[in-house]
Amino acid sequence: MSQNSQPLKPGEKILFTVAGAFVVFAVIAFIIMQFMIAKSDKPLFETRTHADLTAEGQKGSELFRVKGCTTCHRALRNGTNMGQTADLDGIGSRRTAEWMYAFLTEPEKNYGSETMDHRAGQRSAAYVALMPKEELHAIAVFLSELKSDQGSASAPVPPKGDSPFIDSMVKTWAPQSWKEKYPDVRDAGNKPQGEGDKAQ
Repeated sequence: MSQNSQPLKPGEKILFTVAGAFVVFAVIAFIIMQFMIAKSDKPLFETRTHADLTAEGQKGSELFRVKGCTTCHRALRNGTNMGQTADLDGIGSRRTAEWMYAFLTEPEKNYGSETMDHRAGQRSAAYVALMPKEELHAIAVFLSELKSDQGSASAPVPPKGDSPFIDSMVKTWAPQSWKEKYPDVRDAGNKPQGEGDKAQ
């Protein structure tokens, strides 16, 4: 111990003790939550995505698991949650099968920028582009059939009906001309054909 070091003051000791207790509590809570998720036959949170798989989509689902895609990604409760783009449930509402097939065959050319693991070279997912084309197509079809329900975090359209938060943001920030020009997409599914469209 150096001569300049000073013992902790009582307030500092209390602060470190409380912080340490919070860390221990968070670790215990996380372990309990993971145990409950592993043992439960029902999802912990409401599922807002779905998949109606075709025969080729079923084949792609199997390939997705056996070819190691679940090492970095998650779909239909299989795989990991680690990483920003790990969860692929609902991706079919944002990307087509054609786009995903093009990405799987030539990742960076079709993505438009450098990828973390799919680029050629010593990358963990570089092998994917070398897989047989029919297998890549089946995986692309599988991914395209992972759809988001309206209002889910991965859906391009917000939930139907009123939302105090969305309504307050629109009221605060959207110009009146926008409100007159654009229909409310939350209710687009409930409107008869053509309703809400304005003549140009």
